[in-house]
Amino acid sequence: MTFASPENTDAPEGAERLDHFMARAAAAYYAARDPFQDFATSPEISQAFGECLGLWAAVTWQAMGRPDPVLLVECGPGRGSLMADALRAIAEMMPDFRVALQVHLVETSPRLREAQAAKLGAAGVTWHEDVGTLPEAPMILLANEFLDALPIRQFIRGADGWRERHVLAGRFVELNSDVALPADAPEGAVCEVNQAALGFAAWLGVRVARHGGAGLLIDYGPAEGGFGDSLQAMRAGQPVDPLSAAGEVDITAHVDFAAVAAAARAAGAVAHGPLPQGVFLQRLGFMTRAAMLARLDPARAQAQLAAAHRLTAPEAMGRLFKALVLCDSSLPIPAGFETA
Repeated sequence: MTFASPENTDAPEGAERLDHFMARAAAAYYAARDPFQDFATSPEISQAFGECLGLWAAVTWQAMGRPDPVLLVECGPGRGSLMADALRAIAEMMPDFRVALQVHLVETSPRLREAQAAKLGAAGVTWHEDVGTLPEAPMILLANEFLDALPIRQFIRGADGWRERHVLAGRFVELNSDVALPADAPEGAVCEVNQAALGFAAWLGVRVARHGGAGLLIDYGPAEGGFGDSLQAMRAGQPVDPLSAAGEVDITAHVDFAAVAAAARAAGAVAHGPLPQGVFLQRLGFMTRAAMLARLDPARAQAQLAAAHRLTAPEAMGRLFKALVLCDSSLPIPAGFETA
């Protein structure tokens, strides 16, 4: 596929390509709102999630040959809950890794940076606007519900070929497109392309191939790509029109894991997965940790177990959410993916 086409010069005045609209809306949303009023992410649902990912990173560090220093990077760190839980587990179970690691957070929102600083305290965090300013060093990267918020382009197959969706006054307008897409797609088919996610995967592939390391990406979407409209938005926990109230709703789309893995492989990385989140977490001992937390706090035992069920059950988040690892070719199969 070719995606170098510029903004359509024949677009009606005020029409905005969907990915440009999403990028602008997301920037405004995260700058002005507390996103956790609208949705709950896995680290906010159970502390065992971040603890398990922290210990996954520790095992990965050992497999890398215990480099010192090593970057522990999180993209889209939210309130900092995942990193706080990860660092606590690392310090207790793998203190050598805690000494060697340097914490780097990729976050553009000043509001969320303040929340992260409050949560992480004296953890020695360095913040970045984007991944391009990360130091050149071995790296373990965590990204939970990061790719889904990156802007997508949408194309719809018409009787005379593919047209690209733009946004005008809260509705879609479809304009001619010169992007090369499958010619045999049925009329009405919707094709989504996340150039930002593919670019991120390519960067990660180059990075781990050059310096060593791994990236663990957890997000929602199908294991194999295909046609379909996955654009969605949430407000106060309820689905809303994605084109309404730009900057006031959380707008996302499903991740095409197959395309992300292919982009990383083309850049020199090895891909493992995607694996259903429920399977991955159970292999890391998540349920055992959740049961331990329930025993330690009997007053919240039922809530702890309900949270664990929500994150792992196929009918909840366990199947729709997937885990994908992109790493350098010298590493063994990552923890949790041994029999995937």
